[in-house]
Amino acid sequence: MAVRAAVLPAIGAPLEITGVDLPEPGPGRVRVRLAAAGVCHSDLSLCDGTMRVPVPAVLGHEGAGTVVAVGEGVSDVSPGDPVVLNWAPSCGTCHACSLGEVWLCANALGGAGDVYAHTADGTALHPGLNVAAFAEETVVSRSCVLPLPEGIPLTDAALLGCAVLTGYGAVHNSARVRPGETVAVFGVGGVGLATLQAARIAGASRVIAVDVSPGKEELARAAGATDYVLASENTPREIRALTGKQGTDVSIECVGRAVSIRAAWESTRRGGRTTVVGIGGKDQQVTFNALEIFHWGRTLSGCVYGDTDPARDLPVLAEHVRAGRLDLSALITERIGLEDIPAAFDNMRAGKGGRSLIVF
Repeated sequence: MAVRAAVLPAIGAPLEITGVDLPEPGPGRVRVRLAAAGVCHSDLSLCDGTMRVPVPAVLGHEGAGTVVAVGEGVSDVSPGDPVVLNWAPSCGTCHACSLGEVWLCANALGGAGDVYAHTADGTALHPGLNVAAFAEETVVSRSCVLPLPEGIPLTDAALLGCAVLTGYGAVHNSARVRPGETVAVFGVGGVGLATLQAARIAGASRVIAVDVSPGKEELARAAGATDYVLASENTPREIRALTGKQGTDVSIECVGRAVSIRAAWESTRRGGRTTVVGIGGKDQQVTFNALEIFHWGRTLSGCVYGDTDPARDLPVLAEHVRAGRLDLSALITERIGLEDIPAAFDNMRAGKGGRSLIVF
């Protein structure tokens, strides 16, 4: 059965909207009809080669949909079940998994090199980051689907697969924001907006959003920002002025650029925590001198997928959504079709908007 999908034929090439022939799900596999898929900056990074995957590929890793068929040996999900796609399933046996750090699983992207489908002319296709969500339907490993908790709109639930898990996890798992602390969030895209909401949920006393675009202030404040700072060379100074000349207890960088990582570091108080969520290229070099590392006593840490265990954290997020503390729809700035993905990428490059959501 052929379905429409956005295919990346080669690194740096434009996406092609074309028909893809999916196989019936084999043993341990699940076929999912997508309700929606989010357009994440990581997808853009895959297109331009900042991150590498085998090509040609169907990208898209943030999605939700309905199970339409299951293969032999799959008994815990059934046709008709709503699910969230999990693009980084843990193997449970590698060193990281044995330590309980499933977000660092050495085998999480093992399926990205597989051939999962073909174009009409027989060209083999890879599933991007395991799940190939930029398509009307996909076939994935059973480990790549998570049952959607009750009470969550299926379309908006797509954001739980990456942006919300990452932003929430950055606050609660990585930076471990405590009630009353001050937080700065650099970058008000989809992940940044989720991070702002998570900081509010954590009880931060002041939440400062930082972005290059003045047009994102309303979005940021709706997500929980108490202050909005336009990014410039004076950003650290402005943030210190807002925090009694101390700097924030926590700064979370959601951009992946050297200048914003450095600004987040300089905006953090002595002894505070700087967490880097954004994925940057190898050319983004950040420098520190030995004296400042000693003097400031700050902690600088990376954050992969929000340091989350999706199976553990998804029910927690669902409870926040049901209670009205977490607003998924507030992260979505436009609802689009497959053919609109290139325009969504252009908006990302220009620093516009929050999350674009492909609705099928």
